Amino acid sequence: MLPLRDRLPRRSPAYVTWTIILVNVLAFIWQSALWEVGYSGVINDYGFVPYRFLSAPVSEAFTLFTSMFMHGGWAHLIGNMWFLWIFGDNVEDAMGSWRFLAFYLLGGIAATFAQLAVDPMSVVPMVGASGAVSAVMGGYLTLYPRAPITVLNPVPPLWFIFGLVLELPAWFIVLEWLVANLLGGFEALAANASGGIAFFAHVGGFFAGLILIRIAMIRRRRVEADVWQGWRPPRHRPPHHRDRYYYRRNDYPHWPGGYP
Repeated sequence: MLPLRDRLPRRSPAYVTWTIILVNVLAFIWQSALWEVGYSGVINDYGFVPYRFLSAPVSEAFTLFTSMFMHGGWAHLIGNMWFLWIFGDNVEDAMGSWRFLAFYLLGGIAATFAQLAVDPMSVVPMVGASGAVSAVMGGYLTLYPRAPITVLNPVPPLWFIFGLVLELPAWFIVLEWLVANLLGGFEALAANASGGIAFFAHVGGFFAGLILIRIAMIRRRRVEADVWQGWRPPRHRPPHHRDRYYYRRNDYPHWPGGYP
């Protein structure tokens, strides 16, 4: 399912999320420029290669970070940044910008090591923000499991019954994505395939997000509102009546509508 948006408000601008998106776009433009002038080895040089890392971990350590900001094509880049745009801003809003930056980078590194553990002898470069974005999705699931997510209806014949878009709870969307990645990962293992989609990086990043978010949210107070109730979607209330999920009581003393 393709998520289109959520409807959780923010207390402050998502500066780190926007900066990460910008850096990824600029990195891809830089890659493309190098390809145009004939430097075809940029992904091999700056991507994470498991076998090469195990052979020389110190000299290859920088690829743990550079690989997170490189992509194999426009579709790869847009897909990752789209998910980060939808899920990242509210996670950043919940934990604060600097915590979110650390959370994002650590989640990406954990995702890389998960793929390394599964295929340590691979000589195929691994690139992409997918692992770090997966950690963000794990954090979002923990913070906002019942938040309403608008998705594109994946069954065209049902457009005439339910419409072009559906609204589903976050836990359903994220767990459906997790199951798809687990199945893809096991299929790749069974086929002994090397390269392609790094499914276990996605899975590893997701579970790293589940753990890291609990550390990052220590001493944060939780308040839930505007959430999915069982199988009933939340009512569409005016934005000023939507309260925050996580906040410290003194962070935003003048939130319109007051506190519950």
